Amino acid sequence: MATTHHQRSGEERRRELLEAAERVVLRDGPGASMNAIAAEAGITKPILYRHFGDKGGLYRALAKRHTDALLRALQIAVDTPGDRRRQVAGTLDTYLAAIEARPQVYRFLMHPADDGAAGGSEQGFDVGRHSAPLLRRLGEELGKVVADRVDLGPRGDLVARVWGHGIVGMMHAAGDWWLGERPCGRAELVETLTDLLCGRLFGVPDRPGARPGAGG
Repeated sequence: MATTHHQRSGEERRRELLEAAERVVLRDGPGASMNAIAAEAGITKPILYRHFGDKGGLYRALAKRHTDALLRALQIAVDTPGDRRRQVAGTLDTYLAAIEARPQVYRFLMHPADDGAAGGSEQGFDVGRHSAPLLRRLGEELGKVVADRVDLGPRGDLVARVWGHGIVGMMHAAGDWWLGERPCGRAELVETLTDLLCGRLFGVPDRPGARPGAGG
């Protein structure tokens, strides 16, 4: 029983430290430092390192926390009653709503190198090395959701994985651009991306003078 209690206490302490880290990230964005996080948690930086190893370890813990929550929300969106277009739109909107609601957290996870102090200089932190696995996990998990719910025939699992990674790549690239420039509202972006995924690209005519074959 003592071991179980000790493990629970350790898990609770780790959760408290992650919550402190999130508060600093919400305040400082990509500039969040280990010093500021330690101060917010009321501990010294060596103790913070003892729990997470380095900034990369803290990043991975925060990324898992947010990815887990996002995946649960995406699964709910996919399972929403309605036709397939509504499910696609709901999935896109869930992702975009998540990054819109907490842009500082998103930027910390995807763009910490925007701030010199938080980029590659602190404990050898490298955003590319850490953010790529986050997107890869989202792609794999979304592919599993697609495979579970859609009959894609022979080699369907492979097709679902391709689609999962493709959809995540599109959501990430479009969402990153949209969050930075805000050229339109979220609803319009969702509608436009849904049109693309639902095949509108192949239902519109070529412009006059377009090269033969340019439209498929």
